Amino acid sequence: MDHTAVQVRDHTEPRFWNTSVGGDLAFLLARANAVTLAGANRALADEGLKVRSYSVLALAVADARPTQRELSEFLRLDPSQIVALIDDLQKRGLVTRAPDASDRRVNVVEATDAGRATHERARRRVEEHQREHFSVLDADELGQLSSFMRRLARIEE
Repeated sequence: MDHTAVQVRDHTEPRFWNTSVGGDLAFLLARANAVTLAGANRALADEGLKVRSYSVLALAVADARPTQRELSEFLRLDPSQIVALIDDLQKRGLVTRAPDASDRRVNVVEATDAGRATHERARRRVEEHQREHFSVLDADELGQLSSFMRRLARIEE
């Protein structure tokens, strides 16, 4: 891909990029995450979702039958945040809580038909956002980024 043809929208002060912060990997990951999340949240707004609620819904739609604890651990969110996200999705009729067949003291999250339909529309919006947002990368770079991010996301502290 000819990167000179890609319009990068950067309204930040150029002098900041020439500081130690502008080259710090933790900062760059955090900034890239913030920019990406903001765009994804805009893409999901018409469905009444944000990235966090979309993630919970997507895992429920995948028939992963996640427990609240599993969602908390995988999404790296406080259990109270998970409860609030599930409560909201459940009030909207997009997911239900069902007893886990292997441990009836635990509930799993399952998508409803309405949840599956909402997820399908939301998924298309997210994919469109990602195509646009990541268009500054060619296919090889995008594959490498995905591989690197998956490796980094699996690091436990």
